[in-house]
Amino acid sequence: MYILIAIFAFGLLIAVHELGHFSAAKLLKVKVYEFAIGMGPKLFQKQGKETLYTLRAFPIGGFCAMEEDVESDDPRAFTSQNRWRRAVILAAGGTANLVFACIIIILVVSRMNGGFVGTTLTDIADGFPNEGIHGLMVGDQIMTINGERLYYIDDFFLLMQLAQSNEIDLTVKRSGAIVPLNNFTLERREYETDGTMQLRYGLSFNRIESSFVEKLKYSAYMTWNNVRIIKYSLAQLFSGEAGVRDLAGPVAIVDAMNEIGKTSRSIAAALLDIAEFTAFIGVNIAVINLLPIPAMDGGRILFLSISWLIEKALKRRLDPKYEGYIHTSALLLLMGLMVFILFNDIMRIASR
Repeated sequence: MYILIAIFAFGLLIAVHELGHFSAAKLLKVKVYEFAIGMGPKLFQKQGKETLYTLRAFPIGGFCAMEEDVESDDPRAFTSQNRWRRAVILAAGGTANLVFACIIIILVVSRMNGGFVGTTLTDIADGFPNEGIHGLMVGDQIMTINGERLYYIDDFFLLMQLAQSNEIDLTVKRSGAIVPLNNFTLERREYETDGTMQLRYGLSFNRIESSFVEKLKYSAYMTWNNVRIIKYSLAQLFSGEAGVRDLAGPVAIVDAMNEIGKTSRSIAAALLDIAEFTAFIGVNIAVINLLPIPAMDGGRILFLSISWLIEKALKRRLDPKYEGYIHTSALLLLMGLMVFILFNDIMRIASR
């Protein structure tokens, strides 16, 4: 059951992305030949005044087919539009994913009634080695770890996990003043909790009541934090801490959603957990798609900007066929990467 839900959720994200392109194209009077939900053979089709609407067999995406022949003389073709119109249409897909992810997050957070945990210290365990004026004190609000801002307790655990060692650079707000604590040692140790010894940092933080306003703030935080996690992941990829084999595609995403569903405490909890993960993937699709990567929408927007600058400098229009060559070559490379990721996903799952 969870596999079917996961496939539907992933397909919905791609369909939303294409709906963003479609809506922007229609608003700007650009001709759209077909808007498809799903891929593969047609199951259902309806011819509109201009656009063919189709439902296809495999729920793994969709597409918005516009006239993109660089030699087209149709004034309503995508390639006949001025640059700002093309940029808006290209950016609309990722923007739709981001808006959709925000809506999901708001719905998920609206179900939370237990409150949230902030970053202000309310208690320090007995035996904590760095308590005091030159260390941490009750009432301190932890502002940053290694230069990264904290908003909720989620950030504390994430940034401690990303830290390269137990020695970190902290900044705390104490009585209104910002206090730096550089080369501060903070590590998990055994502390007595409710009569038992537990491995923890020895810190307790403030609880925030889950009012309507706080839920909206936490929703905005979750959306931003998803973007920040993507930034950390890309940094690890470029630094070599993570490799191409660590990239995940549709198969791995569906598998992860299935595992989330199976390990949740109830069906209701599973649906909320899958919804939250779907929002995270939606933000991923939005951010990655809008990055200046060749063949991605962000890469095409960047090319529009570069070609505009070149034309201004040369005072003549570039031959549009070169843009077609660049995008086609980049698309072939991207398809090769997607095939590799698909194969890698399958092998990773098969070897478990």
